[in-house]
Parts: sequence; structure tokens; C-alpha cells
Amino acid sequence: MAIRELDSTPSLATLYPKALLGFRKTGSSLPDTELVRTGVVVDPAHLAAYNAVCGFRLSDELPATYPHMLAFPLQMALMTEPGFPFPLLGMVHVANRITQHRALRLGEALTIRVRAENLRPHEKGRQFDVVSEAWVGDDLVWSDVSTYLRRGGGSSSSRREQLAPPTPDAIWRIPGDIGRRYAEVSGDRNPIHLHPLTAKLFGFPRAIAHGMWTKAHALAAFEGRLPAAFTIDVKFKQPVLLPAKAGFTSWADGDGWAFELWSGSKPHLEGSISSL
Repeated sequence: MAIRELDSTPSLATLYPKALLGFRKTGSSLPDTELVRTGVVVDPAHLAAYNAVCGFRLSDELPATYPHMLAFPLQMALMTEPGFPFPLLGMVHVANRITQHRALRLGEALTIRVRAENLRPHEKGRQFDVVSEAWVGDDLVWSDVSTYLRRGGGSSSSRREQLAPPTPDAIWRIPGDIGRRYAEVSGDRNPIHLHPLTAKLFGFPRAIAHGMWTKAHALAAFEGRLPAAFTIDVKFKQPVLLPAKAGFTSWADGDGWAFELWSGSKPHLEGSISSL
């Protein structure tokens, strides 16, 4: 695998126009490239803004979902390169698994590594993983596997039985501007999240919440109950149309927890947290 070290964080402001220009890309293989950025240190003001938007307490300890903010520009840079086989816009984020090997804190210098792998068939097209890692020295301290679906060319499977929604532990009242607020801290300004008019261009009746915001907000519900090392694994189901009211349910599952987010009979998110 070719390792390419970046001397600065990629500019998301320039990558989104590249994503728009690459909407007709096609290909059959993922690039054999890993992007690396060393000496990454978290900005305390940015961490505070992220915590406020996602519902975490203010702390010098990073939420397990926060390093995704550091890896996201490298992910965008990788997926907008000319050799990447699929256009970025139109891909569906279907799952995300984060493993925190120990708690990360402000002031630590991180090395961020990002690569794409495991292109495979899906019943609705093709899917692949974008793997991101954070290292401190020679120690892997955090990893993130984001699974993306490129629709088209798949075969439909039989429909799954629709389950009745569980009784919620909490009701989320999600404001209509949460997409824009999360975009400010994440840099993820995909038009489907920002405004009803731009969302309609991509087939959504209203703007939808970022999947990684729903995951972060779910993780925040477990603050104070998490071990230092754990994995949080989620599958993104139906999009959350903004504004929204959704029911959040969680329960103990072995040595960890399971959780779901619903609106009426529509599941938006299902996930689990397990100790390492």
C-alpha cells in the first residue's frame, strides 16, 4: 500500500466542489493508498463546540466519536481523488463502528491514518469500508470503520418484517437546524443536511440529520457509564427528517448496552456498546 503523508489538513471548502465535479466517476477497485497526517492536536474551542452540539459534557477527555472530526477531511480527500471509483455525493453511510482502546485527552499529539478497503457486493449495489485510525506514538488508541453503499446493480432481497417500536426511555426533540449546526463543527456540508430545498435535489422531502450526529447524541446518553476501552457499533436505518421527534431506547446487553432510535414505526438507528 502506498503511504502518502500530508503536511496540512485537507480543506473541506475545496473538496466539496471536487465531489460535485466527480459525480460521473465509475470504477471497479479501491485505491491502494493510505493518507497520513501527523502531529494532530485537538483545538479546545472546537471540542467544546462539538460537545455542545452533540450533547456531551464539557471535559478534556474526547468523546469516542470526536476523532471522526479529525479523520473526516482525510476521508473526503481520499474519496474525491481521481482514482476513487465512486462519486462521493450519492453514497449512503450505512454503518459505523468505533473502537476506543483507551481514553484520549486534550493535548495529545495524534497521527491520523485513513484508507479504503473491502469492496464487496450488497443487495442494493456495492459497499466498502473507509478505515480511520488514531495513533499516539506506536500505540493504536482509536479506530473507526465507516461502511458506505453505492447503490445500483444489486439484487433485492425479501422484505424484512417491520417490528413494532419499543417503549422509549427518552424522547429526542431534534431541531430543524441541527444539520447546519453539526456541519459547522464537522465540516460535513453535504447539501442533504443543510436545507429542505437542497435536500430535495437529492430526493429527500426535508433536510436530514447527519448519521454521525445521531450516533454521537446516542453515545452522550451513556456518559458516566462507559469503560475506558469499548466499541460502539451502529447501523443507520431510515433517515431522520428535520425537524423531528424520535424515541430513544436502551437496555443492558451482556457486559454492555444496546440501543435504538425510532420515529413512529420507523427505525433510524440501532447500535451496541461493548467493553474490550
